[in-house]
Amino acid sequence: MTAQDRQELPPIFQRIKDYILGEIRSGNLLEGDLIPTELALAAQFNVARMTVNRALRELTAEQILVRVQGSGTYVAQQKYQATLVTVKNIAEEIRNRGHIHKSTLHTLEQKKATLLLTKQFELHNDAILFHSVIVHFENEIPIQVEDRWVNPNIAPDYLLQDFSKITPNEYLMATAPLHAAEYSIEACVPTRKVAKMLAIELHNPCLVLKRRTHSNGHIASVAAFWYPGHRYRFAGSFS
Repeated sequence: MTAQDRQELPPIFQRIKDYILGEIRSGNLLEGDLIPTELALAAQFNVARMTVNRALRELTAEQILVRVQGSGTYVAQQKYQATLVTVKNIAEEIRNRGHIHKSTLHTLEQKKATLLLTKQFELHNDAILFHSVIVHFENEIPIQVEDRWVNPNIAPDYLLQDFSKITPNEYLMATAPLHAAEYSIEACVPTRKVAKMLAIELHNPCLVLKRRTHSNGHIASVAAFWYPGHRYRFAGSFS
């Protein structure tokens, strides 16, 4: 192996993460299975135990593994839950209300990531991302502007999709199964472009859901969903 080949290899802790993720995807490790110990993995990869510990800590933070004190590390239940907002397909949500969904694609492109996006995706400074802007309608009324950035390494065929027939959510859930997500909700005044797409006045406030999703140990997408405040509300329950 040349020096250049060694430089192009991912860090060893990432290779350990990829190995465990591969075992889960292949079915060799199932939900609830005990994974090999840190000592066993350190011997397998010929690395220090602290390197293995970093890989397991990151997988635990991403909700792929769960560590039980005094027992070991197990494959976590692979689903995402939130007390307020769950990751839903808006087309299905609208159809479940007995209404008609349609969407209009405004942007579908490949662009160099901004400094903020490289930080959000945890990528290098010259990273390329996929970008889409879609307006979703319920019974011909615009109720959401979906402004989404996607990691090409997770969804390489994103730009080839017909988003009049499938939503980005449907495609990504099939291509990059969700392991974790972070979100925030805030009230914002829309930009002129968003106001025009939602057919509202500039002074009308919007509810903005910002969400970052994780898949297979990587950041899969970063999205902002704009809803006209007078047409939409968030609701949830827990018990």
